[in-house]
Amino acid sequence: MKINFDLQSSDLPSESFRLAFDDPSLMLRDEARGIRLQLESLKADIVQAEYGIKHTVVVFGSAKFVSLETAQNLLLQAKALNDVQMQAQAALALQNAAYYEAAREFAHRVASACANRSAQDRFTICTGGGPGIMEAANRGAHEAGAESVALNIALPNEQKPNPYVSKHLSFKFHYFAMRKMHFMLRAKALIAFPGGFGTLDELFEMLTLIQTHKVKGVPVLLYGRDYWQKTINFDSMCEVGTITPQDRELFQYVDSPAQAWEAIQAFHTKTS
Repeated sequence: MKINFDLQSSDLPSESFRLAFDDPSLMLRDEARGIRLQLESLKADIVQAEYGIKHTVVVFGSAKFVSLETAQNLLLQAKALNDVQMQAQAALALQNAAYYEAAREFAHRVASACANRSAQDRFTICTGGGPGIMEAANRGAHEAGAESVALNIALPNEQKPNPYVSKHLSFKFHYFAMRKMHFMLRAKALIAFPGGFGTLDELFEMLTLIQTHKVKGVPVLLYGRDYWQKTINFDSMCEVGTITPQDRELFQYVDSPAQAWEAIQAFHTKTS
């Protein structure tokens, strides 16, 4: 019988002997939260700097909207099944597809206009990297032959990067705070398409930072006047005095991709 002279399990180094940065159990402890926050900040900074991403145009909006083609197919399927409820849902999807296609066109305009600019003058499309409006904007940039940034987030129902993101600029965050910080660090404009809680959260974060002079003012565009005026009554807020008329000037409504891009160009021409 051959005797095994290898180290017995009792002789092996314990977890405490692992290099600290190579110890997952340590990195995931509550006490290491500050380190994890630093790493989420550092990683996206380093990679974007390496690829020359200096200025971004951030695109927010609903993750639920689909492309015109997808919506049309859904409606055809619903009619074929003679399903009234499904037809109503497909009709709504078809209506909202206009926002998807507008975000796609807007991103294509930005990417095409910046194609021959130097890194110092180029605007790069930046989204949350998921479906819906995020997909549309990444898609528009991709179809223009440009790279785009995707700042994804780990969620209970895993949100996968859409197929149009630039993989080398696709990041995954655990902390919403770090993700939102990276949206704003390089933003030279923000355009918010109709969306839900996440869109409102991101929109009001930016408006608050501009209002309080924590960041330099940039164009904040609300795409789809009808939706936004029904959703948020800014005029009422002015009347009650919770915001000032000057605060009301921190954003503007736009109703076409061309108008949105023109507003961004006009702002930066004026302030340059």
